[in-house]
Amino acid sequence: MRARLCLAAVLSTASACAPTVVGPEWPPLAKKWFDRAEASYHQVDFDDAALAVDNALRVEPHREEIRVLAARVALAELDYDRAIRTLEGLESSEARGIRGRAFWYSGQVDRAADELEQLVADPDVRDQWAQEVSRLARRGAGRKPFQLSGGIIAVSEMPLVGSSSFVVPLELDGEPVLGLVATGTAEVVVDSGTGRQASWVSLRFGDRIDVKDVPALTKDLTGLSRQLNAPIRVLLGVNLLRHMRTTVDFEGSQFIVRAFDPPPPPRATTLHVSYIRGGGMVFRTNLGADDRTAGSLLVDTAMQFPVALDDGGWKKAGITVASLKPVPDGGKLKQGLLPRMILGAFDVPHVPGIYGAPLDEFERGLDVDLDGLVGSGLLAAFRVTLADGGRTLWLEDTTLPPDAAPPPPGAPTSPGGAPPAGTGAPPATPPS
Repeated sequence: MRARLCLAAVLSTASACAPTVVGPEWPPLAKKWFDRAEASYHQVDFDDAALAVDNALRVEPHREEIRVLAARVALAELDYDRAIRTLEGLESSEARGIRGRAFWYSGQVDRAADELEQLVADPDVRDQWAQEVSRLARRGAGRKPFQLSGGIIAVSEMPLVGSSSFVVPLELDGEPVLGLVATGTAEVVVDSGTGRQASWVSLRFGDRIDVKDVPALTKDLTGLSRQLNAPIRVLLGVNLLRHMRTTVDFEGSQFIVRAFDPPPPPRATTLHVSYIRGGGMVFRTNLGADDRTAGSLLVDTAMQFPVALDDGGWKKAGITVASLKPVPDGGKLKQGLLPRMILGAFDVPHVPGIYGAPLDEFERGLDVDLDGLVGSGLLAAFRVTLADGGRTLWLEDTTLPPDAAPPPPGAPTSPGGAPPAGTGAPPATPPS
């Protein structure tokens, strides 16, 4: 009788007469550390996220949720080996997505292809970056990306395009073209309007340094070229820039590529940067007069505005969105003036900013809470160098005289202020 009742119940509901499946209970201390790590990761506070998730792992080293979060933090800090090691034995789509990116950004092309192909074979996964890169990685079997040859340093003269755009002359497979330094893009992107397909390309800078086996995706750059009134054929994404130990000196009109790690500039401040999912350059900074108003910003040099903030970012700066003024011919964009921004040891006063940029698109793709974007309009006030594999951004104040003494460690200084906001290009495609 009981068996018949169970059979009837099963026909009406899949869960009847079956025991309730409950996952293993969290040890309270592990859960507390995990929740703190997850909240800090969401706020782009990776130092605290790393500390908290390490403590969670010590209490509960085998729980998948903790291991996945630890790998996400490691990938953001470009610690590829740790990200891969932490995920050993995990086969979920989330684990594959992190592991595939760690293989890709560490130059393990064949293993990245294997991992990403399995990821995109999951019908529940929608990951455009993984789809494009998996095909590119498979075609790049045996390649070692970003091989530099020729000279040890190359200096290119940057043409003046727009109010602050980082435009660079280079050769793409032997053809002279203009490229745009686009830190809002993870990969190199070539203009699909010329008929090009995603492929492995060669780049040359300053007739001195060749960069071979560069993976390049494609996108129609016609709109960007029209906005800048210049034929942009290549976007130079962060995966390339950090391999080339790049310096951008907008005031000096120089773009520098190196085959060696440069020493720290004597008058530079150091800004630690991280990379959401390995490709989105972000950092934390104080946006208001109160040192506790820390905000998270993504660096997107394709945007000419100095800063673009959302509601929360303007609130942290102590300014209401209602008080902002419309940008002339800017559609729904509004503008205002941040009292200050802290960049390393530099206290930058009176930074122009806008409101109304589509920041939600970035946050949906990155799973973090961004307060806004930093564009070339702010960074053009500095000589900017990427070092330590991209983990460090050195900012030099170009307004100081050459014989000026360096500021004492930790002493705030005031660079000459950011250039005025203009009608710059909108934010680029969210990084993968």
